[in-house]
Amino acid sequence: MFPTRPETPQVDDLFPLHSSLSIEEFNNVKWEDINDSNNNFVEQKSGVKTKSGSFALRRTRSLNAPSPVQQFGPCGRIMKNSAMVMQIQDPASQRLTWYKPPLTVLVIKKVSDASVLAPFVQLVDWLLQEKNMVVWVESAVLEDSLLNEDVRFNALRDKLVTFKDGRDDLTDRIDFIVCLGGDGTLLYASLLFQQSVPPVMSFHLGSLGFLTPFRFDNFQDQLTSVLEGHAALTLRSRLRCVMHRRSDRKHESKTQQVDPLADARPTANSILVLNEVVIDRGPSPYLSNIDLFLDGKYITSVQGDGLIVSTPTGSTAYAAAAGASMIHPSVPAIMVTPICPHSLSFRPIVVPAGVELKISVSPESRNTSWVSFDGRNRQELFHGDSLRVTTSIYPVPCICAQDQISDWFASLADGLHWNVRKRQKCLDELSDLTASGSEDTLDEIENMKLYDV
Repeated sequence: MFPTRPETPQVDDLFPLHSSLSIEEFNNVKWEDINDSNNNFVEQKSGVKTKSGSFALRRTRSLNAPSPVQQFGPCGRIMKNSAMVMQIQDPASQRLTWYKPPLTVLVIKKVSDASVLAPFVQLVDWLLQEKNMVVWVESAVLEDSLLNEDVRFNALRDKLVTFKDGRDDLTDRIDFIVCLGGDGTLLYASLLFQQSVPPVMSFHLGSLGFLTPFRFDNFQDQLTSVLEGHAALTLRSRLRCVMHRRSDRKHESKTQQVDPLADARPTANSILVLNEVVIDRGPSPYLSNIDLFLDGKYITSVQGDGLIVSTPTGSTAYAAAAGASMIHPSVPAIMVTPICPHSLSFRPIVVPAGVELKISVSPESRNTSWVSFDGRNRQELFHGDSLRVTTSIYPVPCICAQDQISDWFASLADGLHWNVRKRQKCLDELSDLTASGSEDTLDEIENMKLYDV
């Protein structure tokens, strides 16, 4: 495989069949992104002129990761990187660029939290007056009684554009999203956009703030920097979940044919989730009995309280509480975690992001199961029904406060207290007490203790 940073290449490693290739010839390689007719992967080819003639090397084709040429909303996309030689970019090279100035911004605030009202008014006023942007908010925000008592906000409310969740389509209307609150605001932003998602900037005004790296103190400088295109991105993959009901068998038989564009044409019963989809036993006293298939092959049956299928972003949420590992959000993977399994050997597993999981109630199960998507849209899964889960081609582009690595590990330490403990004293601090093993020295130490008492 090609390295992610070819600026200091080893020619023999990169072109083992053409080891006579010089560094100058390698630097003249032009990488082209060629979309196939399915629009589901990017196949990258290289052409190098050598003494024996030109040749092309076929690269590994990936169905797993978001396309690097993908657009986020009407204005945003990943900055093109001349050093990119694979479809899955080096995460450090994922930076935001605007190919035209962003005009419309959606502001999402935490509901039922009076502490967010003042920052919300301050932010909206600044976006309208200083940046001359079109500001969208949910119509329910204008119904907040505490907000309506604010004189400053009443002067701004007529300038806002509103929408209603579940009724208005925001596709290709929003250039940029700002979230004020906790992690739930980011999950809500993901729910609003079931296809391409504009870049999201999240400010920590909630309780945990694991997914919200920005502090609101100097929001003007931070927002200005992002609007000028100075920002790193974390592409948080989402899961595409499709319910297949027993009553829709005829329709299901038709959709079982390979349709690579299915994710681009979401059906009425499909939903994209950022954290996880949870299958549980609901109110039943019996163990859930769930059959798990991977790419059409039977894997195992889950007997216990249920099953969590999560993204790497969701690995630090419910999955971590159920005993799973925490995975960096840039890793293309799907986590499968049992909830209180009736088997001590049933450990969580990680599968490739491109596979399709099929989950159904076992025929011999004593009860049905219940499904929820990012904690919403809870519905019953009956015998004969199935849930199909795979990685969506539409990630959530989250703007980093620093970079992917710093932000994530800072969240682990601050939000989850990961590996936080008292430091062990080094030996140098105790050397004056332990260097000598004579009885006289020990007596002196005991006398010092008695004197202190």
